[in-house]
Amino acid sequence: MAPYSLAVPAATGKPEELAAHLAAVVSAGKDERSSKAQAFADYVKSYGGSGVSAFADSTKLMDSLKSYLQGSDKKKGAERENVLAAVTAMLKTCGAPVEPFLVQLMPEMLVLLADKAGKGVQTAAQDTLVLLVGELSSQAKKMYALPACVGKLGADQKFQTQAGALELLLKIATEAPEEIGSCMPELVPEVSALLCDAKAVVAENAQKAIEAACASIDNTDIQPLVPSLISALKNPTEVEDCIFKLAATTFVQEVEANALAITVPLLKRGFQTRKTPVVRMCARIIENMAKLVERPRDVKPFMPTLMPALERATEEISDPEARTVCGKAVEQLDRANNGVGMAPEPPVAELEPTLKAFNEVTKAAQDEVTTTIVEFVAKQAMALIDARASEQTEWNSVVVPYYKALTDASSAEAIAKGYLEKCAKLMVAEEEEEEDTDAEQLCDCKFSLAYGSKVLLNNTRLSLKRGFRYGLVGPNECGKTTLMRAIANGQVDGFPPADELRTVFVEADILGELSHLSVVDYIFADERIRSCNVPREDIEKTLSSVGFTEIMLKGSVSHLSGGWRMKLALGRAMLQRADILLLDEPTNHLDVVNVQWVENYLNSLDNVTSIIVSHDKGLLERVCTHIIQIDSLKLKTYKGNLSEFVKREPKAKSYFELKSSALEFKFPQPGNLEGITSKGKPIMKMDDVEYTYPGVHRPQVRHVTIRVCLSSRVACIGPNGAGKSTIIKLLTGEIEPQLGNVWKHPNCRVAYVAQHAFHHIENHLEKTPNQYIQWRYEHGDDKEALVKDTMVATDAELAVMKQPFEYRWKSDDGLKEYKEKVVIRSLTGHRRVQRGTKSDYEYEVKFENKPGSFTVWLPLDKLEGMGWGKELKKVDEKVASRSAAFQTPLTSSNVEKHLENIGLDKEYGTHCRIGQLSGGQKVKVVLAAAMWNHPHIVILDEPTNYLDRESLGALAKAIDCFEGGIVLISHNSEFTSSVCPETWVMTPATDTEPGKLDCKGDAEWMKEAMKEKVEIKKIEEMVDAFGNTIKVKETKKKALSRADKKKLERKRAAQKKNGEYVPGMNGSDEEDL
Repeated sequence: MAPYSLAVPAATGKPEELAAHLAAVVSAGKDERSSKAQAFADYVKSYGGSGVSAFADSTKLMDSLKSYLQGSDKKKGAERENVLAAVTAMLKTCGAPVEPFLVQLMPEMLVLLADKAGKGVQTAAQDTLVLLVGELSSQAKKMYALPACVGKLGADQKFQTQAGALELLLKIATEAPEEIGSCMPELVPEVSALLCDAKAVVAENAQKAIEAACASIDNTDIQPLVPSLISALKNPTEVEDCIFKLAATTFVQEVEANALAITVPLLKRGFQTRKTPVVRMCARIIENMAKLVERPRDVKPFMPTLMPALERATEEISDPEARTVCGKAVEQLDRANNGVGMAPEPPVAELEPTLKAFNEVTKAAQDEVTTTIVEFVAKQAMALIDARASEQTEWNSVVVPYYKALTDASSAEAIAKGYLEKCAKLMVAEEEEEEDTDAEQLCDCKFSLAYGSKVLLNNTRLSLKRGFRYGLVGPNECGKTTLMRAIANGQVDGFPPADELRTVFVEADILGELSHLSVVDYIFADERIRSCNVPREDIEKTLSSVGFTEIMLKGSVSHLSGGWRMKLALGRAMLQRADILLLDEPTNHLDVVNVQWVENYLNSLDNVTSIIVSHDKGLLERVCTHIIQIDSLKLKTYKGNLSEFVKREPKAKSYFELKSSALEFKFPQPGNLEGITSKGKPIMKMDDVEYTYPGVHRPQVRHVTIRVCLSSRVACIGPNGAGKSTIIKLLTGEIEPQLGNVWKHPNCRVAYVAQHAFHHIENHLEKTPNQYIQWRYEHGDDKEALVKDTMVATDAELAVMKQPFEYRWKSDDGLKEYKEKVVIRSLTGHRRVQRGTKSDYEYEVKFENKPGSFTVWLPLDKLEGMGWGKELKKVDEKVASRSAAFQTPLTSSNVEKHLENIGLDKEYGTHCRIGQLSGGQKVKVVLAAAMWNHPHIVILDEPTNYLDRESLGALAKAIDCFEGGIVLISHNSEFTSSVCPETWVMTPATDTEPGKLDCKGDAEWMKEAMKEKVEIKKIEEMVDAFGNTIKVKETKKKALSRADKKKLERKRAAQKKNGEYVPGMNGSDEEDL
């Protein structure tokens, strides 16, 4: 095609007349300013080419306009105001053709916003700028107006100029959001620096501008955090908290430059805090984001800010582990900057290649006016190329209005079409995936996913088809549950929205604010059920079909066991008529019969797609039609069930076999128990216990008698609702029996992980696991253990405890006896005095209205008779907990190591808040916290829930090596059979009969276990608060001299005379000889 010619039409006016019109405007009075300016604009338009000819070199018009606007003489303010009126008139009269010239006056007009001549010039400049920016196309706003405004935000500018420039940026962000989004890396640092400006108008305009600019961020993961990010940039005290919020964000979309732009200033401030945990988290976030970026161009603008900060942290931080994290971030950021592992990047549009493409369509004259207009159009075309704009209307809008001054209208449209064809070569078309049409496609999307500071999936593809059942598998903490929640919350980029595809996430949750409702009312109150217009009759019918009786439907939802809660969740999902079911551990808490029901139900869903995360390999074997594996940050789909998948991927065997686990747990070994020399001697027991739940007409359990010792390896089994968890709660003191006795050795320490384990940590989600354990044991005793029903006195019990009683004591010389009515204030400790009696222990007592130094020792049976039984248990618990504190001081490094021994990496244990963790990680936190004080007995209620196969294998090994007793409840027969030779079989209660317990076990094993002796191990070393390992030296016994022996005999005689001598308590064994 022959090039079109572009040239400025011949001038019809004269330069001297143009100069005279301009001079008339400059000298005009206030009353004639408008008319003179309009006459000048009319002459400019008539000069030729819709006014562009007036800007030829010969007229020197641009030089004259700049000269007047650059003036600073306060006395010549009227001249500047008149010239601004002329510019306004030209814009209104000549339109788009003169924009390429007048836009060059923006820097001068921005300075005039602070003109010393007064409000007149300032207002005129503001009005002219608003008009000019409003007339520009979106692309011209990006390429010309925005750089001009950003250039006037510096500290060397007056505040009026800064405030006016920010107002214009707000206008640009509102009118051209897509274009301003691509300029965020340059815009945000300059604007954020003014959020704390001393001038209120500047700070306010900066906040408005940055909020409007951030509205252009289309990343749905970052958008909810924008208010917090802006607030943190404005208030430095919020920086640390905002960094933790950012670390907790689940990213499922590709992170681009506009999303990074608002986070980098925050990270910069995080590095400036010089606090190691904050700097470490910033480094982890940078590493995380760099992995999610797909184009080097998105990272390059931030390299001058981030790389020096990371390199400095790598050299200066004292913590070696934190330095390692910073080093990894440096490596990853460098890889992203160099495009390592990324697809070829689409080229950034540049002026020279764009003009070269233009020259294939048009032949432009070489005069200054034509060149200015062509370059103005070319820069707008660059913005279209970068945006991959291929619509002809968009190209017409940046070509035709300006070229009509250089050629006719029809040719201008043809030129715009030619420009698009040539410039299309500069755009890289996105690769399209070939669709599979064998079955109905429910979704086919590409996305990325991160959890906290860890990248889980990067630019991977998820394809789902109707009626298939997908098992989602992968190694420990690879993101299975996070992916399911992201899908359910609509956070997966490209996944069909809820109005197109109904997706239901099945989880056995009971909302606390609704826990008082009946089962039917609880489901009916669910917003998801209400949105489906499900009547109550259908709710009752569906729940009955999954096994709920009429009594259960009317009963409180809070009384449901874990198994029934899962069935309730499945029933709720059935009522929502889902297209896709997301099931996270659907067989958790379920017995064999109910597991079979779940399998049959899922296999019957021919028109519903299921994604299943489960550690029950039998379920995946019998239900799944496909397996989706998470491996190397990608999703890989395999046809067939679990066994067929393992044949193709043998390394995945460790996901499902306990013996294949490479992970190791290490339980802290229990200390010695006073009076316990045999592992078979009971240290916890229940005798003929009965318990009835409030509002129930018959007991849940009756005539329960059990024994637990250091050699116990007990599995408590039975169907859902049989009372297994009730027995455990009675044994641990969580609830009190109405009949029977429950006893625990006073110094015995018990670790208890409840069935609904998260209740231990639900009030501490803002703490890290390390901080939680330090809080829980900060005073030496276990705070969680002191809030059980068996240790919290009721008002009636407190009244009995405060009853006065008569106490007798003797004076120091033993010659005088006193008696007085006293009231016990508190118990402070205990000691063992006599063996083989009920009064094995005495407790130190303080009285009300007596000095703190006045303490006495009272026997256990006396204090129990006075109603102090619960306080006795509390003292026992405190003493038992504190006795373990010497072995492992409560320091951050010791807690971190302990968490790693329970399978929680320090990245999550020390640097992530509990609320950010997955279900499996939270269970590990609860288990680690319970194990901190070296327990003698570990009680685990449904430990297999949420733990993957690798963790279960590690747990089984740890139990095998543990020197204390184990009691666990589980429906996972593979797990219980591998660790427990003894079983407690619960028979479920009927409408008339309570549940009953039958103890069974390997008789030969139990006989040998009873004989095993306790090996008394002396503490040989400990780690202090500074991480130093200290050798504990054995105290050498020193023989008493003859004089010392006589002195001791006189002392003992006096003690015996006063009734104060207690064998074994007043001195060492040597002293008693």
